[in-house]
Amino acid sequence: MTAKRSQHGPLVSVLISTYNRPQYLEEALESIFAQTWPHLQVVLVRDGGAAVEDVVRRFSDRRLTFINRSENRGLPYSFNEALAHARGEYICYLGDDDKFYPHHVQRLVEAIQSQDRCGAVYSDLYKVHCRLKPDGRRIVLAKNLEISRDFDRMLMLQFNHVLHVSVLHRKDLLERAGGYNEKLNVLIDWDLNRKLCFYTDFLHIPEITGEYYGPVGECDRISVQRRKNVKDYLRNVLTIRTTRPPKPWPCIEDLSVLILAERLDESLEQTLRDLWSHTFYPQQIYVPLSREEAAGWKPAVPNVIPVLVEPQSPLEQRIDRMLAVCEGTYAALVPTGLPVEMDEVAWLERSLQPLLMCRRPNQAFELAEATDSRWGAVFRKSELEYARRQFNHLPLRRAVEAAGICIRKPAFEEYPFQFDHFLAAAEQKQQEGDWVYAAKVYEYLAEHFGNELWMRTRQAHALEQAGRLAEARETLEQVQAVRPTVSSLLIAARICQKQKNYRQAIDFYEQARMVLETRDRCRRIVSPARRKTSWKPASDEPAMVS
Repeated sequence: MTAKRSQHGPLVSVLISTYNRPQYLEEALESIFAQTWPHLQVVLVRDGGAAVEDVVRRFSDRRLTFINRSENRGLPYSFNEALAHARGEYICYLGDDDKFYPHHVQRLVEAIQSQDRCGAVYSDLYKVHCRLKPDGRRIVLAKNLEISRDFDRMLMLQFNHVLHVSVLHRKDLLERAGGYNEKLNVLIDWDLNRKLCFYTDFLHIPEITGEYYGPVGECDRISVQRRKNVKDYLRNVLTIRTTRPPKPWPCIEDLSVLILAERLDESLEQTLRDLWSHTFYPQQIYVPLSREEAAGWKPAVPNVIPVLVEPQSPLEQRIDRMLAVCEGTYAALVPTGLPVEMDEVAWLERSLQPLLMCRRPNQAFELAEATDSRWGAVFRKSELEYARRQFNHLPLRRAVEAAGICIRKPAFEEYPFQFDHFLAAAEQKQQEGDWVYAAKVYEYLAEHFGNELWMRTRQAHALEQAGRLAEARETLEQVQAVRPTVSSLLIAARICQKQKNYRQAIDFYEQARMVLETRDRCRRIVSPARRKTSWKPASDEPAMVS
């Protein structure tokens, strides 16, 4: 159900689940009710664990719905339960030990309503490094903006770069995507974001609107603890990567993988496992099998569709049978037995990405490892169908050539994740002490790959470490004019210190200290916001759901 817009703006439902963190929950709730956006519904789920009724009673506000469940069912179940009670046009999330800054919801609502292309928006967050005291208190040691990355759909399909606390999205999009997968016990934020990106682009707002905590040393977060079980963690990763939400997909075109196999054997099974573990783009895998081979066969990987063929039928007939039933916009011909490097994460995508970006018709790309004896490539399915239909009397590669399809190997610079390749190179140069080279890479990234504030901050840091203080200061001024952060303030302070401008260095250190002092900072910001916000009477009681 979608709430009607009032004359003052749409309703936003904030979902929060808590488990054994009553000492932090109060601050999290305070940060929600301190929002400058008054049109809120807060759905709090107690997912078992320690009682939190005393905390809830301190917030006498009709906007709060409290689901008080004694049994621990996990975060995906809790968020699905909260969604069933959510009435807002938009949904956002908060961890029970994290915080919104007072303008968080308002800034994201303004951003999503300022355009009609993106149904999801996200901001930046500080990661707050803390030392935990025996009594549960957190001593703030540092606040870092660890990521400030523009939306990248290909990256989102491979791994997450948008933090859960930073997202606001249209409720109807999650209803289309199918809600949360309750079989997952970690990485549910990535599962959500990945499914949403089938239906919409995300808009990045490069402003810091909240924070999440990260203890130094042992961390009690369930998501961190569960990563220690490597086998189970990988199960979650592969489950998420192979999830196919309901069609139609307005923003993603499907890929059909046609296995060039003559028989059901270990080579074919290994190729299926390699596709499962070394690719990430949404795909269905088609395997040609005789009726006898298909009987009772249970593939060990998901999204595999057997296609019945005659025993010992030629390769071209097998391809034609698979083309007749597959539904992807793109088709990858994959021979069995191709070697795959252990750390390869984009096996097919290295050939698919340049095809996705190519506007020329009749272009295809060979698989990077393909050889004359084990040949494969990625095509637009319609063009491959045309080649087989018009030249079905010819062997596969000759039919493709006769149809005028140009095939070549992709170049390295056409591979996906170019930004990440350069970023890794810059970080490697930093470790080697070559700060000048690292600064040049960060500058190049800022100019050619976006993420400008993030990269300019890194560039300024590298220049400062290299002793190029004037260049560092000039670069940093570009950042400070838009968005100063703890990191940029500390870099500025060090530059002033090295230039013996101690008074200004002290000023920058003082500004950084004020940001680090979370409680004081929030009080300074929250008080004026509360005076400007239309609040419900304090006597109003929250709705209680058992």
